[in-house]
This record gives sequence, structure tokens and C-alpha cells, in this order.
Amino acid sequence: MEADEEERVLRDSRFVITDLKLNAYVRNIFCRTVGDERCKNVRIYILRIPHLNATMYPNGMMTIWSGLLLRVRSEAELGAVLGHEFAHFELRHSLKGFQAQRSTGDWLTWTALLGVNMQSAMIGSFYSFTRDQEKQADLLGLEYLAKSVYPSSVAANIWDRTMAEQDAAEAGRKRKARHSYSAGIFASHPTDLTRSKYLREAAAKQADAGDPGEAAYREGMASWLPEFLHDQIKLNDFGGSEYLLQQLAGDNWTSELLYTRAQLYRLRGNPRDLVSAAQFYQQAIDKGFSRADARRDLGLTLLRAQQIESGRMALQRYLDENPEAPDKAMIAALLAD
Repeated sequence: MEADEEERVLRDSRFVITDLKLNAYVRNIFCRTVGDERCKNVRIYILRIPHLNATMYPNGMMTIWSGLLLRVRSEAELGAVLGHEFAHFELRHSLKGFQAQRSTGDWLTWTALLGVNMQSAMIGSFYSFTRDQEKQADLLGLEYLAKSVYPSSVAANIWDRTMAEQDAAEAGRKRKARHSYSAGIFASHPTDLTRSKYLREAAAKQADAGDPGEAAYREGMASWLPEFLHDQIKLNDFGGSEYLLQQLAGDNWTSELLYTRAQLYRLRGNPRDLVSAAQFYQQAIDKGFSRADARRDLGLTLLRAQQIESGRMALQRYLDENPEAPDKAMIAALLAD
């Protein structure tokens, strides 16, 4: 009942991405992973939320956050995550979790009344139960992948990159990152390092093969990539965002990725960042970046970096190329100073 009510509210949420092509593409990956019979009654909602997450509800609803779509590198990797979530549903973990939570709550009430100091042990046992469920779902999801057209060997890659992104984010905040095999007593999930290890070992035993669908995934996400990148850099996570951009680019910095990188450096705004941002804007323009924003943003960045003449030239060219620009009056005022 609670899940049905959540779905009723979610259907009208402004965060739901209703693009038919994107939804059909993601559903196709899910169905290829778990099979047509399993996937046919699952209702998928893609939410524009820039964090890595997907959730399966006990009523057959699945939510997928856009941050996940940005971070996975292939159809197979997305299938691994969606297969994991569906495994929770097939194993009825939501119901079992509710029952375990209720039992734990009942025991905590009685021990409090009796003055018995067992609260920490009971709470710890509940979280241990959820960690076991996560591992069961990981391994069943891997089995789905091994029986599909996709290779199961990619499943561990997601957790390796998640750790690397966390490291980059912490480094960007001048903090030290830590990863371990053991989860704390109140942790509801295995550690990323643990997951990477047992998924890689399980995939080696499967010894399956297949095309992970990297090129197909880049094509399938191409129209939404600028939107997802825009949301990412607004998180104010310089280190994590820079890592993601480098992962997306590899050896091929496209004009879109260069423009986003310029925006990232410009937002942080240190003096050296402004110099780097101007370089990235120019590289994006040289590679054929189509939106007029790049020329304007280049000019404004050069002005902030005290490169006045170059900045004025870029802004004038922006106006020349876009005589009906909505910010024409503001840019003209800057040039008149």
C-alpha cells in the first residue's frame, strides 16, 4: 500500500523524465538482462537526480536516477545494477526487511521495558540481515547477467569506479579517503571493496562472454548527456566531477565534455581555474561546439581572468554571431564600459 501511494505521487513528479526514447532504451536493457517474462510487469521511472541510485519497490515499481545513467559505461553495467534491484524484488527482500524491522522494533521495546541492555546487538543484527540481502541480490543479479547477452565480468567495474570517484571527491575537499573489506555494525550495505571482490570472483566462475554494449550505450545516452552533465557540475563536487569527465572522455575529449569541463573550472573560480576554463572553452569551440553559450562564457571568463582585450573580442564575436541574443543588452553594456 505504501509503495502504491509512492508510485501515485511519483507519476506526477517534475523529476520524472518522460522522454519516450530514453525510457524505451533503458527498459530494453533491463529486459535483455532479466528476460522478457520477468521484466514485463515492472514499471520503470527515470528520475532526474544526479546521484548513483536505483530502487525496486515491492509493488513492481523501479526508480532509476539519472546519476546512475551518467556513471555506467555500457549497457551491461546498467543491466548489472538493474538486475541487482530486480533480484531484491524476486527474493522478496522488501517484505522480509519489513518483517525484520518490525521484529527488531518489538524486541527493542521489550528489552527497554525489562531494562535489558541488548539494544545495540539487536540493531546490529538487523543491519547484518540487510547486508546479507544485498549480497544475495548482487549474486542473483550477476546470474541474470551471465545468462543474458551481456558479460557478467563488468559488474565489479561499477564498484571500482565508485571507489575511485569517492577518492577523487575527498581529494577535492582535501580529505583522505578510506576503503575497507569490513562494514561497520550499523552499515546496511557491504563495502564497495567487498562487493568488487566477490562479484569479480563470481564472474570468473561464470566464464561467460558477450558484447558489453559500450558504443551502443554512448549513442543511447547522447541526447541526454548535456543535461546530465549540467546537473552533475551543479553538485559543487569538483574532484568527483573532474573524475567523471575524465572517465567519459578517455582519449577523446568531445566538444560537449570540454565545454562542461570549462564550466566546472569556471564555477570553482580560482585564478588558475579561470585560465584553464578559458582554454577548455576555446578547445570546445575549435571542436565545433554548436551552442552560442561557449563564446559568451569564454568572453566572461577572460574578463574575470583580467584578460580584458581578449574577453571583449570574444563577447563582441558572440553578439556578431547572435544579433538576437536574449542577453544582448547586458553584454553590450559590458562592452561599453
